[in-house]
Amino acid sequence: MEQVVTVGLDGSAESLAAAHWAADEAERRELALCLTHAWILLCPPTPGSPAAEEQNYWAKRIVHDTHAELARGHPKLTIIEDLVADEAETALLDAAARSRMLVLGSRGLDRVASFFLGDIGLHTIARAERPVVLMRGGREADGRRRPVVVGLSLHGPQDNLLEFAYVTAFTRDVPLHAVHGRRPDRVHAARGGESDVAQDTMEQARRELDEVLRPWREKFPRVRVVDEVRLESPARAVVQAATDSDLLMVGR
Repeated sequence: MEQVVTVGLDGSAESLAAAHWAADEAERRELALCLTHAWILLCPPTPGSPAAEEQNYWAKRIVHDTHAELARGHPKLTIIEDLVADEAETALLDAAARSRMLVLGSRGLDRVASFFLGDIGLHTIARAERPVVLMRGGREADGRRRPVVVGLSLHGPQDNLLEFAYVTAFTRDVPLHAVHGRRPDRVHAARGGESDVAQDTMEQARRELDEVLRPWREKFPRVRVVDEVRLESPARAVVQAATDSDLLMVGR
């Protein structure tokens, strides 16, 4: 079942936005779309059982309504409905293992709210072996073809992340913006000239970034890559680079 893009549904506006994004991505990659909704109290189908039908009503409606809405905009897309009687995190991890990617809605909660409410998306990202996409709602499509951004740490293997990034840029026919953030060494800056240390840091980071990207440029010659090194924290570098992009990709 690896030829599918799976989206987790919970009935929220964010999960519906995720479903629309996932449908576009599945169609772009020529894959099927799986709509997954987990409900621990889901009753097994029992013919003529009003109690089971009533208890399962909202779970079924979330999936059926989303299916109907997506089918109108993607009439040729194969859409699979998947109702799971399990905890959401367990069901999503299982779905991710059987999919090319898992797409989830993200409410963008602050740290305190996320802690108390429990962010299933974060737990899933921490354990999933396949790419997980978090999609926020609220931004209307305006037809612009924006680049996609990949944040690179340059520490450890980058191949899985870069393969996903290049394939994504290739299928969308948009530029790939590769960004790396690194702060100059404060110890060396204190001993010598700050500008010299910054320059050395920049040159070293550029060499490392070029070395990591070189084989992928050869493998995907049609993908236009804009590479950038920023002398600041990695988090700030990727957030700023992603301001006007369609997708930000980072490794775990």
